[in-house]
Amino acid sequence: MNSFQFIWQYIRRYKFRYIAGIITLFFVDFFNIFIPKVTGAITDGLTASALDMAGVKRLLLTLFLLGSALALGRFFWRFFLFGASRRIERNLRDDMFAHLETLDVEYYNEHKTGDLMTRFTSDLNMIRMAIGPAVISVFDATVMTVMVIVQMMFYVNIRLTLLALIPMIFICVGEIYYGKVMHPKYKERQEAVSDLTDYVQESFSGVRVIKAFVQERAQMYGFLKANQNTMDKNLNVVRLQSIVMPLLDVIIGCSSLITLIYGGYLALIGEITLGRFVAFNQYINMLVWPMLACGDSINMFSQGSASIRRVQEVFEEKPAVRDTEKAVSPSDIKGDITLSHLTFIHRGHSEPTLKDISLEIKAGTTLAIIGRTGNGKSTMVNLLLHLYNTKPGMILIDGRDINTIPLKDLREHIAYVPQDNFLFSDTLKSNISFGAQESDMDAIVQAARASCIHENIISFPDGYETMVGERGVTLSGGQKQRSSIARALIKDAPILILDDALSAVDTDTEEQILKNLKENRRGKTTILIAHRISTIQNADIIMVLENGEAKEVGNHDSLMALNGIYKSMFEKQQLEAAIGEKRAALHTDFPENDTNPPGDNTPSPKNNVAEGGNRS
Repeated sequence: MNSFQFIWQYIRRYKFRYIAGIITLFFVDFFNIFIPKVTGAITDGLTASALDMAGVKRLLLTLFLLGSALALGRFFWRFFLFGASRRIERNLRDDMFAHLETLDVEYYNEHKTGDLMTRFTSDLNMIRMAIGPAVISVFDATVMTVMVIVQMMFYVNIRLTLLALIPMIFICVGEIYYGKVMHPKYKERQEAVSDLTDYVQESFSGVRVIKAFVQERAQMYGFLKANQNTMDKNLNVVRLQSIVMPLLDVIIGCSSLITLIYGGYLALIGEITLGRFVAFNQYINMLVWPMLACGDSINMFSQGSASIRRVQEVFEEKPAVRDTEKAVSPSDIKGDITLSHLTFIHRGHSEPTLKDISLEIKAGTTLAIIGRTGNGKSTMVNLLLHLYNTKPGMILIDGRDINTIPLKDLREHIAYVPQDNFLFSDTLKSNISFGAQESDMDAIVQAARASCIHENIISFPDGYETMVGERGVTLSGGQKQRSSIARALIKDAPILILDDALSAVDTDTEEQILKNLKENRRGKTTILIAHRISTIQNADIIMVLENGEAKEVGNHDSLMALNGIYKSMFEKQQLEAAIGEKRAALHTDFPENDTNPPGDNTPSPKNNVAEGGNRS
């Protein structure tokens, strides 16, 4: 589908508005050409003393009526045509947002947020200008030019008209070339704006990291570079406009000069009347607008076509993860999960992230997954959510291939707490009830209690109506995690996935949350991903991932008996905990103002000062 076909499918939805607007615009142009004739008649009448006061009043009334008709017509063509372009802009934005929601997570891994935001704002605005004001300008300029030239030729003088139109030919040829040159320049400008928008968005999102690492100056230099690039691309456009527009004025001025010299000569020798000479000058001035309109419309079409292509690129992206023809909604999902030789390779990678994993997880089982960073733990739960495609038969839910379950049905039966605990810029109440069918306050409070966040929330001045900042920045890490857990628990899904969701809470709170989960999740499948063995040691099944392979599978006792990876991790974490406790005990016994370590009889600096004071 080319760019014209793409945008035409939106334009034809409002074809009646376009037709009504164009018809109205035609009548406006038609009435407009009579104004110079009336003006010329008044001039000739007064010059020849052929008009009395009644005749002047009649012609003035005609001008008033023409002006009123033009004002009314201009209102309606703006109402129809501008209204249609605004509606198309809205439809495009709605459709693009809906389409982006269907795209895979891989798409967002490869495309920057700032670029997508520019397509939503600047590019759609350019498209609106191309299918609104530009269309009006082209039609208006064409119709007006034809009507005015006809009037100039038959009402005034053919030779004068042809002579005055010679400079206009240069304008037409130049504007065609102008449009071809401008198109790539506008595309480059839009790409520069996208890069700048993305840089600003990323800098503001990561402002805490920037400040923590004292990189404000480095970021400023980066911004200046991106801003300079945007200015350079804009100047490439402006430089060409600064050459073309003055040349356009010069050519129009030449046409006016020809009119004054030759037209004045014809008026002096009596070939045309003074009134017709005045009317001809008005017609020439009326041609200035179509010439300028052609330049503006080519300008807008160049921008619009570049933007249409950028927006069309988004629509041409097709999701790899989607419902197949074999997808049939299940009557219910209990939570049985079967992994059969599960192997997965990320796009662009040569080595598999997960290798030949097989496991049976019965409904009501708690599965824990542990392993070093980058070993495929999060990838596995993303596959269970069907965020990526797997080969048929590798993942079964209740005995059914995950590829045959509609995405909506599958994800409605899975509650998920991701590693990056994303909260929306909304109230805590809305964030917790985000995935629930109904925002029942009792259910919200119950979920908050189960995730041990209720006491924190009620201590806030606005309680559950407290607004959280962008991505939840006004909350601590632990509060964000517990709010995310509450959002998952209120869903009460048969499968719950916690992806390292307790890493930011203290051990006592973690223990209470796990106790609440055990009570609330009876008969339902729970999958825990963690780095702390204290989080997962009571799970029914523990899987140890190493280099994408399930190296060890069992419960805590059986894995300890293997004397393998799990036991090594357990002993290391136990040792770290013991060292931490010893340091805490030392800190308690020897506070900060006492620098003497145990067994050291050397007086501290403080004691030396005291003793020195006593000696003096």
